[in-house]
Amino acid sequence: MTVDAKPLTTLDLIRMKAEGKRIVSLTCYDALHARLLDAAGVDVVLVGDSVNQVVAGRESTLSATLDQMIYHGAAVRRGLARALLVIDLPFLTYQVSVEEAIRNAGRTLQETGAQAVKREGGAPMVRTVKALVERGIPVMGHLGLTPQSVHALGGYRVQGRTPESAERLLAEARLLEDAGAFGLVLELVPAPLAERISHGLTIPTIGIGAGAGCDGQVLVLPDMLGLNTGFKPKFLKRYAELGDAVREAVGRYAAEVREGRYPGPDQSFD
Repeated sequence: MTVDAKPLTTLDLIRMKAEGKRIVSLTCYDALHARLLDAAGVDVVLVGDSVNQVVAGRESTLSATLDQMIYHGAAVRRGLARALLVIDLPFLTYQVSVEEAIRNAGRTLQETGAQAVKREGGAPMVRTVKALVERGIPVMGHLGLTPQSVHALGGYRVQGRTPESAERLLAEARLLEDAGAFGLVLELVPAPLAERISHGLTIPTIGIGAGAGCDGQVLVLPDMLGLNTGFKPKFLKRYAELGDAVREAVGRYAAEVREGRYPGPDQSFD
């Protein structure tokens, strides 16, 4: 596959939707993997607050900090040449006040070189989205299962299954578009509803557990590579089993060290 080497912008994503081109997105937390994703032609790299679970070993995203996101975001930026970089704003960095959201989002772009931020929530966050966009900070929305609200939602459950909740999600998606969001993540939403939302917007939707009717898809990189071996949700497809490969490689290394076979002559200096 050949991809355009020119750096992507938020307007490019909107154009891709208009042209019927699917958008490829993955999470990433470091420069090493960022270079690999960029070389493979990924369009959007998301530094998700999932880093708090995947890398830091926490139970949820709620304890992620702004400093944590900026650290990983800056590292990923160093590995990208083409892909659009979006960074999650963590819990309580944008909900307290519009002024605080502007300050934290601006700091995130300033210190990482990212092109956009992502924040969760619908109608209550519209004023914040509008304020950020008016100040030149591109915003990606996030509806459906919003992990920062997991306790209020009663756990990690599919959202929008009742007619009332489906209409609410559709209305909130339109509100976010009107507020200036350039894109929207739909997480754990019934496929027919996600397709309906996608068809009703001019901005692209990026699905995770939301069916094939979205304009693009995103997965957590360690999940799709089979590194997060205990995580097996219905929506996840593993494209490799690197967890097995890592265990096998480390096992061989350990055996050679214990048997005195590593380092050998080829790995030693005269």
